[in-house]
Amino acid sequence: MRTGSETLSNVVASQIATHAPYGGVVPELASREHLRNVVPVVRTALAEAGISLRDLDAIAVTEGPGLAGALLVGITYAKSLAFALNKPLIAVNHLEGHIHAVLLEQAAISEDALPLPALALVVSGGHTHLYLARRNGESWHYKNVGRTLDDAAGEAFDKVAKLLGLGYPGGPWIDALAPHGDPKAVPFSFAQIKPKAHGRNAHYDDLARKFLFSFSGIKTAVLRYVQTHDMAASIEARRSALAQIPQAKPSDALLLCDEETLGLIASFQRAVVDDLRRKTFQAAEAFDASSVLISGGVAANRELRVRFTAEAAERGLPVAFPSLSLSTDNAAMVAAAAWPKFLANEFAPAELSAEPSLALGR
Repeated sequence: MRTGSETLSNVVASQIATHAPYGGVVPELASREHLRNVVPVVRTALAEAGISLRDLDAIAVTEGPGLAGALLVGITYAKSLAFALNKPLIAVNHLEGHIHAVLLEQAAISEDALPLPALALVVSGGHTHLYLARRNGESWHYKNVGRTLDDAAGEAFDKVAKLLGLGYPGGPWIDALAPHGDPKAVPFSFAQIKPKAHGRNAHYDDLARKFLFSFSGIKTAVLRYVQTHDMAASIEARRSALAQIPQAKPSDALLLCDEETLGLIASFQRAVVDDLRRKTFQAAEAFDASSVLISGGVAANRELRVRFTAEAAERGLPVAFPSLSLSTDNAAMVAAAAWPKFLANEFAPAELSAEPSLALGR
């Protein structure tokens, strides 16, 4: 990354094939794969950028949140590089990185930056958060104004896909199959959330408590629908058939799904996307945001992009998404988030360690 806006290389080592047989991320395997890939990935990134380690001004690394083992692999390697090269080390919050993935590309697309403050929805397999993002000189300030109380939206996609005998990660499978079903086939709904103002919710004011998410209920509703409609046999048949297909794709699953299954998938996706859309734009209005940005793996969902874009147009609000390559976890977003910290001399201490539950903002 050059000056926080020009990406010289962005190499990603996917672990999907490693975790797919388990239908979700296995922490121990994730750590081992990080350890196996970190050196080759860095070497490849430098080669593609046409630079050497000595050309770097600083080393940036994700501090958290995330899996402790995987974070420690990255931090240990980054600290070693910084020490050996006598370069400053910059710690980046993973969630801030997702926000800067959008800001990075917006800066490249247009000279006109997104108007601030921006209401940012970070939605992925591990997170569903709303942040009010403002700029203060070279630094950024974030106020957490919403989050999920249980499952993240991406986690719900993964679990429902696994329940229905589809592949991993579940989001792309459901996204590809949903257009073939009736989104009104199953009337899913979300109950109003009224959390108590103590414990994890103590720092939320009365306004922010209106924008809390919960996706465990719809996951349970899908399970009950499957049970009451005797779908278990067809699900097992589909799971077995897909297991026999090398590198099975959603198009393979389409041939194995009946109308009822496709309607269930479409209805589930529509309900989740509508809940995200409704609360995001209500929060944007409540906090007087001048723009909306969506980031994280679920930001790649096609229905989400269409419905958010339409809502933003109706409200006259600028809206921005990352490209598909920057929707999932990547190094470019970490480097982009590190650039303002570099300008402000916000360097990490030698005792930097992993923070699996690291929060962003207040």
